[in-house]
Amino acid sequence: MADTQTVETKPDKQPKSVRVVLLALMITMMLAMLDNMIVGTAMPTIVGELGGLEHLSWVVTAYTLATAASTPIWGKLGDMYGRKGAFMTSIVIFLIGSALSGMAQNMSELIGFRAIQGLGAGGLMVGVMAIIGDLIPPRERGKYQGMMAGVMALAMIGGPLVGGTITDNWGWRWSFYINLPLGVVALGLISAVLHLPKKRAKAGIDYLGVALLTIGITSIVLVTTWGGTQYAWTSARIMELIGIGVAALIGFVFWQTKAAEPIVPLHIFRSRNFTLMSLIGFITGFVMFGATLYLPLYQQSVQGASATNSGLLLLPMLGAMLVTSMVAGRVTTNTGRYKVFPVVGSVLMTVGLYLLSTMDTGTSRFTSGVFMAVVGLGMGCLMQITMLVAQNSVEMKDMGVASSSTTLFRTLGSSFGVAIMGALFNNRVQHVMSERAGALGAKITEKSAALDAKSLAKLPAVAREAYQHAVSAGTHSAFLLGSVVAVGALVAAVFVKEVALRGTGPAAPKSGDDAEAVAQAPVVEAV
Repeated sequence: MADTQTVETKPDKQPKSVRVVLLALMITMMLAMLDNMIVGTAMPTIVGELGGLEHLSWVVTAYTLATAASTPIWGKLGDMYGRKGAFMTSIVIFLIGSALSGMAQNMSELIGFRAIQGLGAGGLMVGVMAIIGDLIPPRERGKYQGMMAGVMALAMIGGPLVGGTITDNWGWRWSFYINLPLGVVALGLISAVLHLPKKRAKAGIDYLGVALLTIGITSIVLVTTWGGTQYAWTSARIMELIGIGVAALIGFVFWQTKAAEPIVPLHIFRSRNFTLMSLIGFITGFVMFGATLYLPLYQQSVQGASATNSGLLLLPMLGAMLVTSMVAGRVTTNTGRYKVFPVVGSVLMTVGLYLLSTMDTGTSRFTSGVFMAVVGLGMGCLMQITMLVAQNSVEMKDMGVASSSTTLFRTLGSSFGVAIMGALFNNRVQHVMSERAGALGAKITEKSAALDAKSLAKLPAVAREAYQHAVSAGTHSAFLLGSVVAVGALVAAVFVKEVALRGTGPAAPKSGDDAEAVAQAPVVEAV
């Protein structure tokens, strides 16, 4: 339709250096991934100064809600009005939220400022992925998968260490202020060297779509956050949220078929590969965040590992993920073939999770490390390939919504993973504690099934041994569920259709499920 056409102008010049742009993008990606891990380490100190322990969970929930709800909106804004402007705006909002959070004087202010920070964060990861999709043809994009996986691994390992160091030496406010110099550097580099086609969409923003999607995502995240903790899964509040969320999402899907410029164009789901990658991304998020939550708990509670360096406990998994991602990226670049990686990755992830479910109180750290490495090898095959194939399955004009939708599915998967695996873990721990330690065991885990090191050290020997068995049983249930869910990723991977990656080699044929994949990516200067 005429009113939805996008007017593009040619860029004046190509980027001076792709590597400089990528450096800025990696810094921004680091900001997005580090924040929650650094802040999580500082939370006990924050509560000690600001008070408001009863509102503690909202510091994380407000950020998560705002990030999830804004993710698809940032992707669409980039498609409509230009990637660079939307990306830089999201960084500025994130930095404003970071500065305000560091200046918060009470818990209510901190929660509100964290929401602002989350609104900006929703555009960071999407912007990184979409800009890489604009600049680098998919066939060449595999080279940079190792770089992105490296940033992810560094954030997961270093986040708790950095957070603890900053809090101990500079104070908790610097957990937020540390974002400012990094963000300013990223903004300066992007402003100077990133040059993309300018866009001007004549159609307005789909405000009704934005509202319906925000309500739907907010309801889903609240259900997964509150269910089984603040409220019972069968409580009226949870049922109300489920009803509101389902109604909003059904209304959103219906409206997207009518809107002049839909937030999430439904035609992108006509591509089989895009739909399958969204499903695999959801399952990967489900498994990964569940694993990173319960593995350190198992190693600290059962194997007696130190909580101080908890991030290092995940090194076998994250290291394997980094190595496999680099190999997968190089092979994809050299051969243009990628279907083998989702299939092999899904198999390894399923097997690795099953192996983790077999751990008990006698499992050594070496054995658990090997099991974690198997999971990491599987995730390394999946993490970046899912985004690459999803982007290759849509037209260039939909690069933003493709990136944001894939990111959103992974985010929602992590929410469901933490909630459902958490519910299984908690129920199993409480049941085993009651069996082995009677009324004392039930009382110990009444408020929380996850005890910190200090609480665990204070327990009588009998109760401590019972708790170790309970945690083993809880992680068994959680990882066994993860293994079953991971089978879904394998089924989806089998049906992926290998379409030639754009930018190098023969183009895909203009027919069938992936006809959109023939659009060519912009050319950038060789470095």
